[in-house]
Amino acid sequence: MALKLRREGGRRLRKNKHLPPREKAIQLALTVATWSSVVALAAVFGELLLGALPAFTSINIIDFFTGTVWNPAHPMYPLYGIVPLFVGTMMVSFGAALIAIPIGLGCSIWLAELAGPRVKAIFKPAIEILAGIPSVIFGFFALVILSEWIAVVFDPVTKLNALNGAIMLAVMMIPIMVTVAEDAMNAVPRSLREASLALGATRWETIRHVVVPASISGVVAAIVLAFGRAVGETMTVLMATGNATQLHFDFLRSVQTMTAAIAIDFGEVEFGSEHYHVLFLVGLVLFVITFVINFLAEWVTHRYKEDY
Repeated sequence: MALKLRREGGRRLRKNKHLPPREKAIQLALTVATWSSVVALAAVFGELLLGALPAFTSINIIDFFTGTVWNPAHPMYPLYGIVPLFVGTMMVSFGAALIAIPIGLGCSIWLAELAGPRVKAIFKPAIEILAGIPSVIFGFFALVILSEWIAVVFDPVTKLNALNGAIMLAVMMIPIMVTVAEDAMNAVPRSLREASLALGATRWETIRHVVVPASISGVVAAIVLAFGRAVGETMTVLMATGNATQLHFDFLRSVQTMTAAIAIDFGEVEFGSEHYHVLFLVGLVLFVITFVINFLAEWVTHRYKEDY
């Protein structure tokens, strides 16, 4: 096996030597672009790690990961418990996922299997346009309009709350889910659909038992990638959730996410202070969470990939 790989590698090297200069330049440009993204990712991680290292010695790390109070502004005894921020992040993100997954999956199935070409040509670009709207616009809508609707319907403790942020994040998740999942469903060969229909299955049975299972890797990847977007969102949750740091599990009360905590505190914190380095540590935790989510999406894509 090793000998075979060496022979194939040697053939590729000999082949590359005989490429035209233009193709060599294109290959070099693509290689540089690929490695640039890897270097940029490593640089971000390295910068976060270097900024967070002093926090490992200046605070109690166990209290940081298990503490239930986030109060870095206390003049004598600042408390850096990340649990309220983590819970707030998960409440908003999972709440958004519960709303976005059924809608996004249903929309993907409709576009891929049921919508006519003319209707699809209108609705798919319209859905994808949502992905290009700045997040501050979604946050402003949640702050001014959606919060009023929620106040009328649910009579919440505070107008800016976790539900407000979850609904807006769901709206932001749907375009990602629809784009990726619909492409995955379109990649399912037409022959599988025709074989199912020829065996007497209805159109819905074909969608349920053939199309969706065959595209499950792309569908799951779409869900996980959209969830990662929700976890890392800043401006929308900053404007929509109220930014209260109390630990609770009530969607009708204010919460603060990790991204919002960094955005709020970083502009006012003293450079080089304990609070400054703790914010880097929060950013490092958030980086690890989003990295794990994206790694999970990649693993699911390869684990359930179908070969036709």
